[in-house]
Amino acid sequence: MRSSLALPLNLRAALLSIAILVAIVAVWYFATVTVEADHGTAGMTAEQIEYAKLMGKDATSTKTTGFPTPMAIGRTIVTQLSDPFYDHGPNDKGIALQLAFSLARVALGFGIAMIVAIPLGFLIGMSPLFRKALDPFIQVLKPISPLAWMPLALYTIKDSSISGIFVIFICSVWPMLINTAYGVAAVRRDWLNVARTLEVGPFRRAFQVILPAAAPTIVTGMRISMGIAWLVIVAAEMLVGGTGIGYFVWNEWNNLSLTNVIFAVLLIGVFGMLLDLLFARFQRWVTYVE
Repeated sequence: MRSSLALPLNLRAALLSIAILVAIVAVWYFATVTVEADHGTAGMTAEQIEYAKLMGKDATSTKTTGFPTPMAIGRTIVTQLSDPFYDHGPNDKGIALQLAFSLARVALGFGIAMIVAIPLGFLIGMSPLFRKALDPFIQVLKPISPLAWMPLALYTIKDSSISGIFVIFICSVWPMLINTAYGVAAVRRDWLNVARTLEVGPFRRAFQVILPAAAPTIVTGMRISMGIAWLVIVAAEMLVGGTGIGYFVWNEWNNLSLTNVIFAVLLIGVFGMLLDLLFARFQRWVTYVE
């Protein structure tokens, strides 16, 4: 009887997530609203408070430089989403346009990395000779921070937007390359032996035997690469400027608009989660369940 009345696991997890969110917002509210209420009269004499009231300013609700309240963030979200596609010049674009620039750079750099990493990963995974020959180069280049490539990219390419795409490429290529090589090398020998027995050609063997078997591992590498790419594009756009969600964060920080900065940070997290969910669904789709 008790088990029949128990809530499903997904529903219980959702309710717990909502409770945690409510608790976080409540702590945030009480931590910030106190600062905002007390800041107006802190350090002010009775004459100064009276003068502020005569000037039409409520001393207990004056604008503060403290951390924004949840209500302030809510108002910013409504303002930003009410007109997300406006374009008032190079330094004043809607949040949807800024996100579109970032997503386009990520998609282009990620796509180029796929074109390079997956075929090269197949070659490394299928050939012990290439694996041993290329492994030292991979081990040296892989730990280098993507942003360390930015000065070289700006110097050689001399275009900030293309340099950002190059940084996305260089940070996306390694997880895909390594996971593809591992997935190809880990294909069961029995399947390859059967393909050889049936005299299956190398290209047909690669696409009909190796690729389906290694697809879950390859998509895992793609999922990791996308997470890193979305992480890096924000920092890259802060450096190169111009457009993008990273530039929006930096520009709003320079304008001392902390509410817009927090709104952008939340938006970055939401889109990062959506991209990860997309690849997680793709990963389940290519995974064979016996």
